[in-house]
Order: sequence, then structure tokens, then C-alpha cells
Amino acid sequence: MKRLIIASTSTLHGGRYLEYLMPDLRRFFDAKKKLLFVPYARPGGISHDDYTVRAKLAFESIGIEVSGLHEYENPVDAVRAAEAIFVGGGNTFLLVSQLYRFKVMDELAEAVKNGTPYLGSSAGSNITGLTMQNTNDMPIVYPPDFRTLGLIPFNLNPHYLDADPRSNHMGETRETRIKEFHQFNSLPVLGLREGSWLEVEGEKITLNGSLTARLFLQGKDAEELRPGSDLSFIGR
Repeated sequence: MKRLIIASTSTLHGGRYLEYLMPDLRRFFDAKKKLLFVPYARPGGISHDDYTVRAKLAFESIGIEVSGLHEYENPVDAVRAAEAIFVGGGNTFLLVSQLYRFKVMDELAEAVKNGTPYLGSSAGSNITGLTMQNTNDMPIVYPPDFRTLGLIPFNLNPHYLDADPRSNHMGETRETRIKEFHQFNSLPVLGLREGSWLEVEGEKITLNGSLTARLFLQGKDAEELRPGSDLSFIGR
């Protein structure tokens, strides 16, 4: 049975890395002792080693040992053997490129479908959808395909921001860009605000956190979904 926590972000303003999620992560990972961290999206140009250390320090507090996927000679075998998996945030184009380069995109999907618990944040959440096309990131590299893990039947826009009526900024809003996507694509898109996350148990998808999420369907007005909502209907 699939089990995922799909978080809009890893860090809330003023908080430490993954701090706001730790009570749920303790429950979610339960008796797991080891976790495989995928640092391929590496934010801000830091090394894979430094990014993995960040994850290690966070999971020490709940007694889970972390290793980085980049440390293994055979990434496919590492994914197959993992007790639990965490894919961190950064640049989604870079992440997807690396997952295809090391031939672990399909292996990740298969592992999670077979019950390996999965945590994603930001880019690591974006790839749980059908494609990466609703990322906010710049295309700093060119992935061979936009298709991603397909673990949920819709796309995500993590870090979703509402338009600020007090701002003088005249650029496109997130809502505008998602509507542009829907001029050419029919996939549902969920705007996931900071501090919100999805929990997936089998085919059930629940919105957690204190904020609403914004659902975009092609040809329809956007809809606000309340915390605690069952989102299993989206895309089905």
C-alpha cells in the first residue's frame, strides 16, 4: 500500500528544517531505523554531502539514520533496498534530470507502490504528480522527459502563493500561470500553500495543515479545499 507525506516546503519561516512536520514524521516512519535521502535537487548549489548532512541532523531527533543516494555505487539497488525514502527540495528540473540519468525514476515509483514510505518536500513533492510541468523552478537543465512518479493522479504546484492586492508587481500570478497550463493540458493541478501537506494511504489522499489548498481544473473556476479534506476524487 502506498504511504506518502507530500509537503509544500521543508522549512517554515522562523523554524528549523522539517521541524513543523516532525510530530507527523515520527508517527509516519514508525519503526523504521534507516532512511535513504535523495539530494539530487540540491538547493542553492550546495553539495550532495552537505545536503545529506542537513537531513541527517533533522532525523537524528527521531532516531532514524540517514544515508544519501549519491553515496551508493548502484543507485537502483539502493532504492530497491531502502526502508524509507526522502526526496528533498531544490530545483525540479535538476532533480528529474538526475533521476532519469541514474535510472531510478521508475524504481522510485515501484518502491513506493510496493509500500516503501516516501517523504517529499518542494521538488520532491512536485515529482509525485503525473508530470513536473507545474513547478515554479527555472529550467537550468533539460530533463529527457517531464513525466514523473505518477503516485497521485494530478499535478502539484508547491509553495503556492496568492496574489497580493497591495503589491505593485504586475507579473503573472501563480493562478495565471496554472490557467496558461490549462490552455494546453487537461491535468488537474493542486496549489499547495506553505505549511500544508498531503498524506497518502493507499488510494486515500488527505489535505493536512491549517490552510486551504487551491484546486484548478481545466475550464472551471478554481476551488478552495479545506484542511482535512479527502482529495481522492481529484483526477479520478
